[in-house]
Amino acid sequence: MIRDKFLKVASERHFFDNHQKVLIAVSGGLDSMNLLEWMLNFQEQFQIEIGIAHVHHGQRPDSDLEADYLESYARKHQIPFHFSKFTGQFSESYARDFRYRFFKECMKTYGYTALLTAHHADDQAETILMRIIRGSRLRHLSGMAERQSFGSGELIRPLLTFTKSELEPLFHFEDESNASLDYFRNRIRQNYLPQLSEENPRLSQHLNYLAQEVDDLSQSLAYFIKTIHYQNLAVFRVYPEAVQRQFLQDYLQQFPKLNIHKAQFEDLLHIIQTQKNKTLPIKQGYRLILTYEEFYLEKIQPETDEEVKPFVLQSENLVFYGDFQFGFNQRIKNADQKLYLHSENPVYLRTRQPGDQIQINGYHRKVRRWLIDQKIPLFERNKLLLIEQDQKILGIAGIVVSDLSKSPKNDTMKNILYIKKIK
Repeated sequence: MIRDKFLKVASERHFFDNHQKVLIAVSGGLDSMNLLEWMLNFQEQFQIEIGIAHVHHGQRPDSDLEADYLESYARKHQIPFHFSKFTGQFSESYARDFRYRFFKECMKTYGYTALLTAHHADDQAETILMRIIRGSRLRHLSGMAERQSFGSGELIRPLLTFTKSELEPLFHFEDESNASLDYFRNRIRQNYLPQLSEENPRLSQHLNYLAQEVDDLSQSLAYFIKTIHYQNLAVFRVYPEAVQRQFLQDYLQQFPKLNIHKAQFEDLLHIIQTQKNKTLPIKQGYRLILTYEEFYLEKIQPETDEEVKPFVLQSENLVFYGDFQFGFNQRIKNADQKLYLHSENPVYLRTRQPGDQIQINGYHRKVRRWLIDQKIPLFERNKLLLIEQDQKILGIAGIVVSDLSKSPKNDTMKNILYIKKIK
């Protein structure tokens, strides 16, 4: 019996061992109604409480009937019912984002630690074929994960090993839009898969096998490279290009919204292979940082007035500015730097300017040239704070102290500036 199989699969895979409250995404279709019935059936065996989450999309005449039926079902079986009505201009992707935002809110508000969706093996096969046609990378052919982190807990797809033909013929609502060939997935489901299955009747099953093999390969690769610090340029460049591609793909997994297409990927790879000490804008508000030693991506933050306006320090000041705490004649415990000042005039904190010079080890050096020689990355150079008094550079916060401020020279010392990095 199919319900016994479901109980066996859920138990063997320990879907609910770490959960007490489970939220089920229910559309009213056959798939989600089977999942809801089976979860209700085994609620006591799993030792969990279940709840229903339903989004009224308002795109079909039956939308009101679906919502009313599910609310009535929940009341009859004493199950919490969480409802939201879609707002905004409808599109498949926007509606999906809306649903999953709502599910996350429900989990956080009502203490659910798992969200269940009714995706099954046929959905998985369709997803894999769609990705193949769209030209997705190999690692993305792993399809939908059976379990993954989501919101304040995890998302579980307990029906991925079940085909739609195995589902029970329970009462459900039909979505008329499933018949429309305007949607890519519907064309896959109604045209492409059936036609290809004439060549191989087990095509859907083999697509699922492919997804599992790709997932196994991806997990194996992740296991072997997890101890390799491949963001280090010297390490990255030691490996063959085929391995470098895997490193970069693995790193980009951290930025799922970036959507780097293949041509951009090749450009990024070439830059990492050949360049250093650069800052390059990418897309979606991100930039690639290449220091002398490593590479990484970061979100571009808007410049603030604090970063560009000089700040005046006066005697007895104890202030926080940028990433530092400054004490003008105010001792700071465990200070990183101590500058001896030989004038009573104000001290300015500012960013670099063309022509800045600093005296270090008996030589006057251009600040720009000295920072390059010290291999300070460009993006850091542009944020550094210089300490200026009497139009002379006395030091760079967190980096270096000028010869002018190293020695107390007791006969002329007027003040002491303490500096401590706080970030």
